[in-house]
Amino acid sequence: MSTAKKFAGQTAVYGISTIAGRTLNFFLTSVYTRTYSRSIYGIFGSMFAYASMLQAVLAFGMETTFFRYLNKHEDKKQEVYNNSFAAVFVTTLVFLTLTVVFLNPLTRWLKIEQTTSFNDYRLYVIYFIAFLVIDAWCVVPFAKVRADGRPARYGFIKLANIFTFIGLNIFFIYIVPFVIRHHFIGASWLSEWFRPGWLGYIFLSNLIASVLTFLLLLPEVIKLRPDLHFSIFKSMLVYSMPILVANLSYIINENLDKQLLGKMLPPSTSSEQVGVYVACAKISVFLSIFVQAFRLGAEPFFFSHAKNKNAGQTYARIMDYFVIAVCLAFLGITANIGLLKYFIGSSYWVGLDVIPPLLFGYVSLGVYMNLSVWYKLSDQTRYGLYISGIGAIITIVLLVLYIPKYSYMAAAWISALSYAVTMVLSYIWGQKNYPIPYHLKKNLAYIISSCILVYLSYYLFKSNLIIGNALLLIFASAAIYFEWGNLRAIFIKK
Repeated sequence: MSTAKKFAGQTAVYGISTIAGRTLNFFLTSVYTRTYSRSIYGIFGSMFAYASMLQAVLAFGMETTFFRYLNKHEDKKQEVYNNSFAAVFVTTLVFLTLTVVFLNPLTRWLKIEQTTSFNDYRLYVIYFIAFLVIDAWCVVPFAKVRADGRPARYGFIKLANIFTFIGLNIFFIYIVPFVIRHHFIGASWLSEWFRPGWLGYIFLSNLIASVLTFLLLLPEVIKLRPDLHFSIFKSMLVYSMPILVANLSYIINENLDKQLLGKMLPPSTSSEQVGVYVACAKISVFLSIFVQAFRLGAEPFFFSHAKNKNAGQTYARIMDYFVIAVCLAFLGITANIGLLKYFIGSSYWVGLDVIPPLLFGYVSLGVYMNLSVWYKLSDQTRYGLYISGIGAIITIVLLVLYIPKYSYMAAAWISALSYAVTMVLSYIWGQKNYPIPYHLKKNLAYIISSCILVYLSYYLFKSNLIIGNALLLIFASAAIYFEWGNLRAIFIKK
């Protein structure tokens, strides 16, 4: 089996669980936007934006560090596992201590919606603290499952988490009110504590799903040992610190816009604007899913393949097909916005124009993630810090300048610009420090042509489903025509 075919198979396995989970989760957006007002849904978007940033901090870059050190110290796998988890555990203890001590001031600072009580917000924060800590404890055990080559177990646990979260949401939003309304068995007990339309049930569902995930990972957790090797531990921290900052910079670009929308717009409209933006951004999640699935398969593959003499050619070939696939997703989602919009409430459609720039941002992000292999393999992770730091500075400065005037449209276009800059910087610095023979002209041709077709589909032909999908078919046919020889060599020839 060719290395490209092997990589495609691994990515497909991770992709199935990731796509299935995220797609099922996407359908909850339809439920939420029909259940909660735009201002209440804005609380949801704002809180999860903060959660995403904190998840990067608590993980401490240890997922990537774990894979790198398994590759560097093949004879010390248990020590690498122990030290990786220890770093995350110490970080979460510090976080837990600080958030408990400053719980009330933290709640006051996070509160953006005027009609929700302080006590409710405080309870939301408690739920978030709890599931953030538990999720962080799962990061390294999940990485071990991937390193052990067990994608089926990984997928099962991820799907168990998603189905639990979705099931509890359906229970609280539909089943409990139905039981109470029709006076079924248990209705009187449920009515004593149940609060119809309370947003906190979403956060409680997330906490319960996180606890279940940790319990399912106990076979990996019990393999941990307290014997730390401080030389390895120190070295891992030095390697992971730039990755932490780089990950945090990425999360800033992904989530700071929601937070600043809530803080910089007038209090009377801020939560509502966040709600519209978050709901419409969910439609672009399908491209985000593809990028995430790629990362799950790519990271362990890139590290394990690094010592092969033809590694550079393999990475370049993977980039070729990744660019084609991500451009197809870019075009496909844009062509079908007219259908996908029905998954969110009609009152949110006013923000649909954010989708094309957000999708282009995910295209750039995916290419950047592919390119980032150079500084991870060469132990030059400081460049990840530089690149993501520049992207974060662009994001922060431009958001502060333009959100007050252009609201969420500024957020969408600034996100696209920031990811494009990080993509370009990673390519330029990568070719100077760790050259990989990417096919630059070909990849640019696919990206630029997809952008032109997206412009025609969405802006010129106003999301016409027939024309949009015809343009998608033209792009796909052209890609197959030009790549047929390579595709046949990989997937047809024995």
